[in-house]
Amino acid sequence: MPDRGDGPPRYRTLGADLDLSHFQRLRRGVLAALLAAAFLALAVVGSSHGQAVHELIEQVGFALMVVGIAGRIWCTFYIGGRKSAEIVDAGPYSMTRNPLYLFSTVAAAGVGAQTGSVILALAFAAGCALAFQPVIRREERHLARLFGAPYQAYLDRVPRFVPNVCAYRDRPEMTIRTDRVYRTLTDGLVFLAAIPLFEGIELLQAGGYLPIRLLLP
Repeated sequence: MPDRGDGPPRYRTLGADLDLSHFQRLRRGVLAALLAAAFLALAVVGSSHGQAVHELIEQVGFALMVVGIAGRIWCTFYIGGRKSAEIVDAGPYSMTRNPLYLFSTVAAAGVGAQTGSVILALAFAAGCALAFQPVIRREERHLARLFGAPYQAYLDRVPRFVPNVCAYRDRPEMTIRTDRVYRTLTDGLVFLAAIPLFEGIELLQAGGYLPIRLLLP
């Protein structure tokens, strides 16, 4: 099978776009599977906190979801339509190689917090971060084949996941793909669906329709 790096730039970009679209579908699939599994499991789990603390945790979780969605949109300003054409190393990508996954993890913590449990919020974040690791490694191998030594230098300079805020750098101007921004916003709204879903679960639990098997702080 010919190397996608061979041939005219137009064909290299087309092949790279096809590969990256696979990773994007895989990323969405991972998120969907995590959310579905979480909702099924949490139907029988409740919070051990009182009402005031429970509500506070939910509000903090909502803030985390907003930060996660806004952060994903911020990333799309820089990476949208460029990932297969150049090494993006400005803005959020100057601090971490995978800010989209980082902000998705923040939003996942917010989803878990809608249960009123700090433990579940942390578990959601940890599960999301761990589930993304195989996808991240596959993307890195693909981009290393595509860009070679310059991408290896980027790997050596910028951390994979935990951001180095001191390394932040920006570019004076850039072109924003609005279609990618709208798509990212639409994808991010899935996180907010956790609010009515978990409220519905709580109502069913309060009415005795869903028995609570486990209480978590």
